[in-house]
Amino acid sequence: GVRRGFAEARRAGLDAVAIALIHGYAYPEHERRVAELARDAGFSQVAVSHETSPLIKLVGRGETTVVDACLSPILRRYVDGVEERLGDVRLRFMQSHGGLTDAALFRGKDAVLSGPAGGVVGAVAVSRRADFDKVVAFDMGGTSTDVSHCAGELERSYESVIGGVRLRAPMLRVHTVAAGGGSICSFEDGRYRVGPRSAGADPGPACYGRGGPLTVTDCNLVSGKLRPALFPRVLGPGGDGALDERAARTALEHVAADMRAAGVQPPSPEQLADDFLHVACETMARAIKRISTQRGHDVTDHVLCCFGGAAGQHACLVADALGMTQVLLHPLAGVLSAYGMGLADVRALRERSLEAPLEDAEEAATAALLAELEAAALEDLARQGIAPAETRLVRRAHVKYRGTDVSLPVPWDGAEEMAAAFLALHHARYGFLMPGRGLTLEAVTVEAVGAAAAAEELRPPDGGQTAAPAPGTPAPRETACMFTGGRDWKAPVYAREDLPAGALVEGPAIVCEPTGTTVVEPGWRAEMRAGGELLLRRTSPPARPSSDPEHVSPLLLEVFNSLFMSVAEQMGATLANTAVSVNIKERLDFSCAVFDASGDLVANAPHLPVHLGSMGASVRAVLERHRGDLRPGDAWLLNSPYAGGTHLPDLTVVTPVFLDETGEVADGAFGATGSPAEPLFFVASRAHHADVGGVTPGSMPPGSTTVDEEGVLIEDFRLVADGRLREAAIAHLLSSAPHPVRDLRQNLADLRAQVAANARGAAELARVVREFGLPVVVAYMRHVQDNAAEAVRRVLDRFTAAHDAPLRFRQEMDDGSAIVVAVRVDRGARRATVDFTGTSPQRKDNFNAPEAVTTAAVLYVFRTLVDADIPLNAGCLEPIDIVIPPGSMLSPGPPAAVAAGNVETSQAVTAALLGALGAAAASQGTMNNLTFGDARRQYYETVCGGAGAGPDWDGCSAVHTHMTNSRLTDPEVLERRYPVRVEEFRIRRGSGGAGAHRGGDGVVRRLRFLEPMTAALVSSSRRVPPYGLAGGLPGARGRNAVERADGRVEELPGVVRTHMAPGDVLRLETPGGGGYGAPPDR
Repeated sequence: GVRRGFAEARRAGLDAVAIALIHGYAYPEHERRVAELARDAGFSQVAVSHETSPLIKLVGRGETTVVDACLSPILRRYVDGVEERLGDVRLRFMQSHGGLTDAALFRGKDAVLSGPAGGVVGAVAVSRRADFDKVVAFDMGGTSTDVSHCAGELERSYESVIGGVRLRAPMLRVHTVAAGGGSICSFEDGRYRVGPRSAGADPGPACYGRGGPLTVTDCNLVSGKLRPALFPRVLGPGGDGALDERAARTALEHVAADMRAAGVQPPSPEQLADDFLHVACETMARAIKRISTQRGHDVTDHVLCCFGGAAGQHACLVADALGMTQVLLHPLAGVLSAYGMGLADVRALRERSLEAPLEDAEEAATAALLAELEAAALEDLARQGIAPAETRLVRRAHVKYRGTDVSLPVPWDGAEEMAAAFLALHHARYGFLMPGRGLTLEAVTVEAVGAAAAAEELRPPDGGQTAAPAPGTPAPRETACMFTGGRDWKAPVYAREDLPAGALVEGPAIVCEPTGTTVVEPGWRAEMRAGGELLLRRTSPPARPSSDPEHVSPLLLEVFNSLFMSVAEQMGATLANTAVSVNIKERLDFSCAVFDASGDLVANAPHLPVHLGSMGASVRAVLERHRGDLRPGDAWLLNSPYAGGTHLPDLTVVTPVFLDETGEVADGAFGATGSPAEPLFFVASRAHHADVGGVTPGSMPPGSTTVDEEGVLIEDFRLVADGRLREAAIAHLLSSAPHPVRDLRQNLADLRAQVAANARGAAELARVVREFGLPVVVAYMRHVQDNAAEAVRRVLDRFTAAHDAPLRFRQEMDDGSAIVVAVRVDRGARRATVDFTGTSPQRKDNFNAPEAVTTAAVLYVFRTLVDADIPLNAGCLEPIDIVIPPGSMLSPGPPAAVAAGNVETSQAVTAALLGALGAAAASQGTMNNLTFGDARRQYYETVCGGAGAGPDWDGCSAVHTHMTNSRLTDPEVLERRYPVRVEEFRIRRGSGGAGAHRGGDGVVRRLRFLEPMTAALVSSSRRVPPYGLAGGLPGARGRNAVERADGRVEELPGVVRTHMAPGDVLRLETPGGGGYGAPPDR
């Protein structure tokens, strides 16, 4: 079969092949044999996964191998062409991990971030020369900005997502955001927007004179921060023109006209430009938080090393947004990425997965592996003319807690020393330890480093002064009118070459040079250092932004949208980093959000919609039940479906946020008046725990008829009191129920992670309050909700114009019950009523959905209809009245079972709403919930399927849709941790419904069990297929079966619990999405 497939591929003209076999990182022989067949078939490029990335995780390793197979031939043609023209000159290339390599060894997988890597290396090197070890590198160009962090040494990631592709290859930890000089500035939905669209180089910014849109560059020009006379005359239609300020002002006037058309009075052109610059700087600051504060670094004691053509214009404003007070600009900042390549060392990295107990580090086999890796790395450098005596070896161990997924690199040493180093680093990064849990040696890396001696002698041509500081500062070349911080300034303009060592420049001022422009903002001072670097320091605290809280500023509306979202993102990053379970770490089955003092959702990170729309009800339940008893340092735990919960495995931790008089998170119980204070905000995290008890492992029993059978029910429990986790009390609660939890230690570890995530959110909210003031923050929580409400009203306006009669739909479920919905729009009031009257009564099984789940589905659907980047918040529901009949399956009473309501009925509600609105055909209509386990181990996954088609799109295949977006555990990780084998996982071709636009296909997934286990399935669309719309055909129904070891095949219903014996195979065929529009003639 392999030979035949290769022959067909060659006949089709394919010349490169990527080979990735499961567990190939540990057992590469089969990959080698397949590679031989590929070469025999005539493929010129053969990439095998155990060579491109010898690390566990098939998906990332496989995608890395595909990238290598695609890029290497293109790269090789280019490299060979350059080498041919250079003759005998040694040619080296920068790699993504920050080291140089000879042209002959340069591979596609190592080139993906090679450009930004040069900048990071350069930033770290020049910062170190200027006596700064803690560095945030800020590289701003025309279309994007790259940011990275360094504290003592280059920080690498061994698993990255670049352009949606997962790469398992060492590369410097660089985060890219779509905000550059060419980012388009616009006014949309009441807010200023910057990016992600870019004007590019052609037509480029409006001031390029080629009809381009308003961009960040135009705003800098109108603000007086760019000097047209210093730009080369290469612009305009003829390529010989200067920067055109008139064109930039015309583009600003177009945006001002959009504001007036929306009923918003625009400010002056200069103020409007200044506002857009602040939005851009907030966007870039948010990117820096992702690579710094989200990883536990306090950047206020770092230096911001700026480079790239546009960084100097925004350096002070970005630093202010981060609370940083020092900015460094090298004389070659405009070309530092190129300069950094000249400063880089030649490096060769070798890595290998081990997945062994840390104690095995001292075994002979491990020593032999290290020696093998060292020899390979040294050989690489020897081929590049670097002798072993000139080489430095760096050995690292990647250590993690047993059963977790995130490792930390520590220097290679004895087992005890590496354990101590790991524990210290883990506590510093995450704030907690896990006593009693063993340590795993996940992987080892060996890095051979050979200094590129010639590059070390480089000196900037216009820097490097060593003379004693000159007295005073030379006269400026000119004085410019600069608008910044809401007012006009007279700003002296200096040429950098005129500034001697020791010269001081007080802001506001502009420093120009051939490769860039630096803006010294008011309250900042620039000093020319002896090494030629320009060091900017803040000399006075930044003024708190002045704002009337009741007047909605388009600038602050966008700034606070970004800030509130950033708070939730940092909570999510903390939770993912500190959690233990596969569910949270691998599948990302969790959500974090910020709420106002009333418990209404303000902002969320892009997590699970079913969580986010329903968490507000849990927050309000805590607020209503314990008003007057909420104290600083508290956190509450609940999972009750009758108090905003979804189903019992989803544990919600709610933290009320109090601030003291200094603006810090309060740790005392009383306010200034001596009476209990009311919380100012709430933060909450909801995570799906692998097991919370119940009659089956995984806490989703298919046959449950009461909620008590589904696990431990928690109405509300004070999890943290006075800042201390009540571990003994929660352990008793979870272990003393009629059906207690099965892995208490894991539950406790994940709850600690949720508490840590909430603490991060509270601290970030406190920082925002200190910057803007409490009245402004509170007001803009309301304003962002109002902004979302107005966006939904505009959607209702469009539906009003198209539909005068109520929109009705009936979504039948597999058991014959139905979700019935009618949507009525009041044109005058700009409101809608979503009425579920007629829905089937409360069911005897567990498909009952708590009201919060239905509310979440409504919120999700109407948010998806808004074609704008607004947060999913409570404002989306303000114009919508939801009617849910009491006693129906959408409003069950205690002790109704609800395990499937959250995961299955929520999908049916979504399908009914989309059907009523005519927005899209049905997606698979299920999450295909699978749990399996025994007394020691439990596992839960949801399986993807087909998405429904729409008026102008085909449905996607093999994706999660609507109320879930969690991901599957990598098959190699799954097989290593559980006694199962993934025998088949493929797209179920042809299962999507036909139509003018075709529905997406489902998948086929087959798991073979190697030990006795109990498996439970909760799935839908097994009898009623996902509907098509507008003449489109339905998607294929799903199918469940067990292929017994003795050859029998048992068809299974959608909801079932079954015993799996060794050798049995569980087979899932998930539904396809419905088609849209009549199918074309075939």
